Amino acid sequence: MRALVTGAGGFVGRYLVRALRERGEEVFAAGGPHDASDVFPIDVLDAQTLDAAFDLAHPDVVFHLAAQAFVPQALQAPLRTYETNVTGTANVLAALRAFRDRVARNVRLVYVSSAEVYGAQPPEAMPLEETRAPNPANPYAGSKAAAEAIVLGEARSFGVDALVTRAFNHIGPGQSERFVVPAFAAQLAAIAQGAEPVLLVGNLEARRDFLDVRDVVNAYAALARDGAAGEIYNVCSGGAVSIREILGELIRVARIAVEVRADPSRMRPADVPLLYGSNAKLRAATGWSPQIPLRKTLQDVYASFDKRAVRHD
Repeated sequence: MRALVTGAGGFVGRYLVRALRERGEEVFAAGGPHDASDVFPIDVLDAQTLDAAFDLAHPDVVFHLAAQAFVPQALQAPLRTYETNVTGTANVLAALRAFRDRVARNVRLVYVSSAEVYGAQPPEAMPLEETRAPNPANPYAGSKAAAEAIVLGEARSFGVDALVTRAFNHIGPGQSERFVVPAFAAQLAAIAQGAEPVLLVGNLEARRDFLDVRDVVNAYAALARDGAAGEIYNVCSGGAVSIREILGELIRVARIAVEVRADPSRMRPADVPLLYGSNAKLRAATGWSPQIPLRKTLQDVYASFDKRAVRHD
């Protein structure tokens, strides 16, 4: 299989490229102009760079990860988020169709969306299944829901071999400190190395479905092979953990005493209190299942910030 990965220089993209190559797949990594030198520079708002990436990659499958994926940034700059996530996805589809027509063969698209599209849902709806109607609660979620509609619309109108993944919260070493788990780990590592023992937090009561990024990319690879065109698949653990529990486990991993202090600047104006999904459809289609326990993921995240960290089972 020859794969084109957009957003290959990002957190998830790097793991996906590595996982595919470990399987012996040929991978063409495409990303932003400031990514690593081995990543082909593309701009999803520039049709020429997209066409060039397709012509160089000659892919059998495209994993479209390139996106603006940070909710607070989407709240600050919604129009830019819509351009990147919606118009950018439409441009990738146009480039895919043009390439498919040039080479006269099928090309599969795995579109990486987000469980944020579900928004606020009643507790009795959990675990969320793919048939649950989206209810976006922020501009990022809205952009992903719109992009999903474009992907599925093109699958039905133009016969594009495309499927949608809705990934729930995924974490692992290398994730930006803008996100909650690495933000906690970075603060704890700094405290362990002598900083003031005060840890700043946002909303600790929200409960989320956390999955190791290495399990996430394995799900994407499995769906590229075995997923059905025109379908949506949750990528999740199937259970919910509170942010407070995540923080408590990280503190135990770090083995330090800290004062936990609320920071209003870390609060989101529209934070969904509970969100977790069903992975039954993904399991049935591919045989995939999560392999990495949450504690192991948190140990690895903490160790990535504190090189002196010792893992304790």
